[in-house]
Amino acid sequence: MSSPPTPPPLPRFHLAVPVDALEPARTFYGEILGCAQGRSSDTWIDWNLRGHQFVTHLAPGRRETAHNEVDGHDVPVPHFGLLLTVPEFHDLAARLRAAGTRFVIEPYLRFEGLPGEQWTMFLLDPAGNALEFKAFADDGQVFAV
Repeated sequence: MSSPPTPPPLPRFHLAVPVDALEPARTFYGEILGCAQGRSSDTWIDWNLRGHQFVTHLAPGRRETAHNEVDGHDVPVPHFGLLLTVPEFHDLAARLRAAGTRFVIEPYLRFEGLPGEQWTMFLLDPAGNALEFKAFADDGQVFAV
């Protein structure tokens, strides 16, 4: 009896965001979030964000952020982040707290008891880019309606 075929790997994304300075980005993404640094120049740094190519580009200046209400919280838009396991989520929340991170939305359980129940937290990087990290207890609920 043959085993089922191995599914192809999921595609990786590439995302580039502006930052005001590279050294605070290096500290935040490299030391606090634990992303491995890849290639870099005096104007950008490549990061390995869980196998995705994430790039911080030097582009000083203020960026506007909109907000939308979700589950009674004022969610910053645009934002990006990762889906983690529940233990990874809580480990990261503890690491961020230990680093003195100020949360836009403190870690909490969103949509409790409803489809799509998830742990979530929002924060800003040193340049003001909004990040969301979340974890579903049931990964099958990621796209629940």
